[in-house]
Amino acid sequence: MYEPLAARMRPESLDDFAGQKHLIAPGKILRRIIDSDRIPSMIFWGPPGVGKTTLASIIARKTQAEFITFSAVTGGIKEIREVMKLADSNRNFGTRTILFVDEIHRFNKAQQDAFLPFVERGSIILIGATTENPSFEINGALLSRCKVFVLKPLSPDDLMGLLRRGIGVMNVKADDDILRAIAEFANGDARSALSLLEMAAINSDNATITPEILEQCTSRKSLLYDKSGEEHYNMISALHKSMRNSDPDAAIYWLSRMLEAGEDPLYIARRVVRFASEDVGLAEPGALSMAVAAYQACHFLGMPECSVNLAQAVIHMSVVPKSNSLYTAYNSAREDALHSMAEPVPLHIRNAPTKLMRELEYGKGYQYAHDYEEAVTAMECLPENLRGREYYRPTEHGSEINYKRRIENIKKWRKQNG
Repeated sequence: MYEPLAARMRPESLDDFAGQKHLIAPGKILRRIIDSDRIPSMIFWGPPGVGKTTLASIIARKTQAEFITFSAVTGGIKEIREVMKLADSNRNFGTRTILFVDEIHRFNKAQQDAFLPFVERGSIILIGATTENPSFEINGALLSRCKVFVLKPLSPDDLMGLLRRGIGVMNVKADDDILRAIAEFANGDARSALSLLEMAAINSDNATITPEILEQCTSRKSLLYDKSGEEHYNMISALHKSMRNSDPDAAIYWLSRMLEAGEDPLYIARRVVRFASEDVGLAEPGALSMAVAAYQACHFLGMPECSVNLAQAVIHMSVVPKSNSLYTAYNSAREDALHSMAEPVPLHIRNAPTKLMRELEYGKGYQYAHDYEEAVTAMECLPENLRGREYYRPTEHGSEINYKRRIENIKKWRKQNG
């Protein structure tokens, strides 16, 4: 029967395993655990094609325990109970049971809860594999009983070693430039690299992979991106922080990564609108107008036409002066607001539309600012216990220095006329 190259080349020992030296090099923790066959419950977390399932298969070969493989895609509560029943039986006879659950993040809360009592009493040793952040996808109680091992994307050199072995297995020829191109294209994914090598080999003439063949097999790079997963938040974080750091080159790179991977341009545009006030603010008051205009352009045009509108907004946000004083002002005021919800509005700034309210002295003593030469009064507008608070502290960046000077003048006038 036909087996994909990646399956035929799956290593059977840690010595043949590619990558993850931080975990399986001699003396490292996972290596010691596997070599000593003292396996705890653990989670392998990493992107596709980095060796999560391969590590499980190596453990299966080395351990003296009964090793059961379970798929979160096809298994349900009924199948879990059957496995747990077998595990309890094994425990009664002194045999350990290791249960490997591939794509454990696909289990819902009830399914994950079904494992918990068996892990707690030692009936099973659970090994889960996931491409999603376990902090978000695995129940806290279950996660606290598992050691999490983070597997990293394979380096180009790691993939080059695999690919050299692969051309030997397939009995084809390819120079190092070809293999390096495949390794770069695979983006740290061993399975992707070997699958591409196999496709190129099958379509090659005279058992030689040429640049032309490789180009046909890689018509478009598949970007690692999950619009509902952790990588989604990593990318938007990278864009936001690049703009904040006034780095237009990095910002436009992360923007293009997201758009070319299929991100909704309106989502990015909404984040740019937020950035315009959170990180630019009054240092460049026009930033908000540009961000809103970019959002409207995305709504009118859609992809791919709106990419240049977002590029304009992102580069503008990266280059203009920055201030987070609006953000810090609101957060400071919010803290006081949450702790003083019952603080009454001062009577003199309350509205008084009825006779009763006027009799209760609503609005008494109110000073209408436009009746004064400076259009400013010394009237207090904060509640009694918050008088003197300063929430907005403008910087001297960009246009915000004008706001700072204006506020200083107002405070000086109030001090003289209060």
